[in-house]
Amino acid sequence: MKKLITIALIAIMGVSSYAQEKKDRPRRHDGNPMEKFTPEQRNELMLKKMTLDLDLNASQQKEMSKIIAEKSAKREAYLKDRKAKTEKPTSDEIFKMKSKMLDEQIAMNGKMKKILSPEQFKKWDELKKHHREGMRKHNRHGMHKNMKDRNMKHKDSSRVKK
Repeated sequence: MKKLITIALIAIMGVSSYAQEKKDRPRRHDGNPMEKFTPEQRNELMLKKMTLDLDLNASQQKEMSKIIAEKSAKREAYLKDRKAKTEKPTSDEIFKMKSKMLDEQIAMNGKMKKILSPEQFKKWDELKKHHREGMRKHNRHGMHKNMKDRNMKHKDSSRVKK
């Protein structure tokens, strides 16, 4: 009888300790780490990274600093505008936004060709493509994960008896 009670107590203690709340593990990043910097700090870091990647000289750095600051200001204004809007954009608005974005990319390429040497421009273009591919992989992984979650929720809801 004592053995049975002892085994029962051990089992209850094991189950209760297993049922304790799990502590969240700290994540590598809490959102985008660049969000914690001021716009000026972000711009300076971007300029230094570009200087290292493309081996920019002093005059190129000065020009790039202006372009980065301009692009950063546009981005901040766009994000603030998007947060202010609560409804989803219409297809015409999406078309206009994408068209504007492509026009800005064309203008940016023109500016970069003027500032960078042909070798530097080629390397910048490769870095841009590499970055874009990384973003696509990241987004696909996130979409794949979200689809799994949706499918799991859908399957779970079908199991519930009515």
